[in-house]
Amino acid sequence: MPGIREVFHARFAGHAYPPHTHDTWTVFIVDDGAVRYDIESRHRGTAGSQVTLLPPHVVHDGRAATERGYRKRVLYVDTDILGEGLIGPSIDQPDIDDPAVLRGIAALHDALRDPGDAFEAESRLAIVGERLRRHLGDRSIEGAVGRSGDIASGLRDLLDERVADPPTLAAASGMLHASPAHLVRCFRRAYGIAPHRYVVGRRIDAARQMLLGGAPLARVAADTGFHDQAHLTRHFRRHVGVTPGRYAASAP
Repeated sequence: MPGIREVFHARFAGHAYPPHTHDTWTVFIVDDGAVRYDIESRHRGTAGSQVTLLPPHVVHDGRAATERGYRKRVLYVDTDILGEGLIGPSIDQPDIDDPAVLRGIAALHDALRDPGDAFEAESRLAIVGERLRRHLGDRSIEGAVGRSGDIASGLRDLLDERVADPPTLAAASGMLHASPAHLVRCFRRAYGIAPHRYVVGRRIDAARQMLLGGAPLARVAADTGFHDQAHLTRHFRRHVGVTPGRYAASAP
């Protein structure tokens, strides 16, 4: 998806990365074990409960801190999400000890697993990117709330018009003249729910009506914006408590 070049999950024990660079930001969390690495000849290390940022164009390496090895999840993030002007601060302080950022990145990884959750992934990336920039001292982050009500209602109108195929946050940002992260914040503040959860709820409502009307499951999934039947079933069960097939069978 835009902003994410690659997603990488791995467990390593004996492997050691030689000194190298990337043209993207390397954003990773260590789920098990610990890592040692050098960045610009500075000795560093990280383990669980932290998020580590390795900036683009800066030499670094990596290896397990113990014989036990480690397991990690990595996002390679483009510089339009984290600008190159933040490289210096990230070299000085590459590790971020913030539970909210850690939870946000873990949730982003989960959303990236299913192509049908692209809108959720974009929403989560917008918030995570803003939080990372704030930790790196970016003072340009939008903080005005004067138009928050208008922005929230404008985004809801856009989503209501295209529930099955919502505009990307980037497109909505251009139409509403606010950053993607600001859109998400305003919407959540106004309606108590994130935009991607609102969209899923509206899709489930539409799916319920189609199922009760006798529409086949494959058509319901396609017409309501779910990636496939499995994607519909996963969200339907979470919202309604039963599978779509069982729900349809309950119709009089």
